[in-house]
Amino acid sequence: MDEEDCLVAEGEPAPDFTLTSDSGEARQLAELADDVGRALMVGHTFLFNAGIRRMKEVMSEPSFGRVYYLHATRTNLGPIRHDVNAVWDLAPHDIAIFNYLLDDEPAWASAIGTRVLKTSRDDIAFATLGYRSGVVGNIHVSWSDPNKVREVVAVGSRRRVVFNDLNDVERVRYYERGVAAGDGIADTYGEFKLLVRDGDIVSPKVEPSEPLKNQCLEFIDAINTNTTPLASGPFGRGVVRALTAIEASMAARGTAVEV
Repeated sequence: MDEEDCLVAEGEPAPDFTLTSDSGEARQLAELADDVGRALMVGHTFLFNAGIRRMKEVMSEPSFGRVYYLHATRTNLGPIRHDVNAVWDLAPHDIAIFNYLLDDEPAWASAIGTRVLKTSRDDIAFATLGYRSGVVGNIHVSWSDPNKVREVVAVGSRRRVVFNDLNDVERVRYYERGVAAGDGIADTYGEFKLLVRDGDIVSPKVEPSEPLKNQCLEFIDAINTNTTPLASGPFGRGVVRALTAIEASMAARGTAVEV
């Protein structure tokens, strides 16, 4: 690849797995790629993970019902970074996953963080994203948790599906259990009847594949066919916008910030 074929944002280097560290620069970079006819793709590798792809398939089935909320946990003991906080280090993965699963972007963010390790960066954070569709997504990231967790959960009215990146045998499970409002009035307080559904726990087959290889193949295909990749510039900008709003909310002690 010639040097002129590469597009690199000026200024501060972007944290790992993000397009840039500033949403304005992300927009400029996406526009530049369009202007010069170059393929721009962000390294959101989890979008090419077979388990996440299978999770999206389960959620798109009518049997999943309406999406209620998402929850992601990404914790471990370190590694401790000094260039970015735990949000910019870990949360890009889960924001990208949420946006992909919902085909949507958050409208607002509320988050709190703390520095239990007494460093200059927040090493723990709890962030809530409110999506334009009405779905809420919650993210917990930590460098100081002795239990390593890499899990994404989607709860619907009829099913609950779980992606566990540390389980090589059953990476995806869905639970045919859910609760939804029924017809009629339940009691004198005017509460709706709740219909509880209880069924099997299923571990669907997930074809083994290498996410990084899948990502590279899509980038090559985007170049050869002049098509837009899944993790495009605008998609990457959506992740950066959410991260920026999360950080602003943390600075404001949890006040909701528009994305």
